Amino acid sequence: MQPNLHTAYKTTAYSGASHKVLRNTYGLLALSMVPTVIGGTIGANMSFAFMAASPIMSVLAMMAVIYGLMFAVQANRNNALGVPLMLVFTFAMGLMLGPLLQVALKLSNGAQLIMVAGGGTAAVFAVMAGIATTTKRDLSGMGKFLTVGAVVLMVAIVANIFLQLPAMALAISAAFVIFSSLMILWEVKNVVDGGETSYISAALGIYISIYNLFTSLLHLLMAFAGDRD
Repeated sequence: MQPNLHTAYKTTAYSGASHKVLRNTYGLLALSMVPTVIGGTIGANMSFAFMAASPIMSVLAMMAVIYGLMFAVQANRNNALGVPLMLVFTFAMGLMLGPLLQVALKLSNGAQLIMVAGGGTAAVFAVMAGIATTTKRDLSGMGKFLTVGAVVLMVAIVANIFLQLPAMALAISAAFVIFSSLMILWEVKNVVDGGETSYISAALGIYISIYNLFTSLLHLLMAFAGDRD
């Protein structure tokens, strides 16, 4: 009986630690939405005319800033500096929403499309997080599949920076909706199973998936339901 009691104790303690990480992850995600909204509001009212002169270089420069901030957050995922860095990162991501929001708001139903995209993102997150926290299946094998998917999508994005094909952009957005949904499922499940012990790192990964899901949904809604009259 003693080994069984010891195993049960370890399992209970393990679950308790995972629950704490998950709770803190959700808390940081909620907090991160504040600078995102602020950044998005500022970005929607900014002039991005400077990007027109060299769009490719502008995109590459923004990617360098974003990846630099992501690296900084990950490097400080286990100390107090990680949280403010996360908030700076999410503010920057909100600013980067500016051009997309400006295009959306030029549509007569743009504000409604933004709300629908936001509601759809919240619904997908709730469903995927709910599945992740209740399923007993081992989803660790999804990691390899998602890694390959991420590489394929990144190659497609870089290619379309040069090709500028509208149909390819829509296909990438549709793929990102599926990919980001699966990423949320896998990332939350990873926390639940104890594979991720840093709530800052977990929040960063889930936030990026939520961000990509929102922008992809908005892009698709603008293309298929945007009122340009």
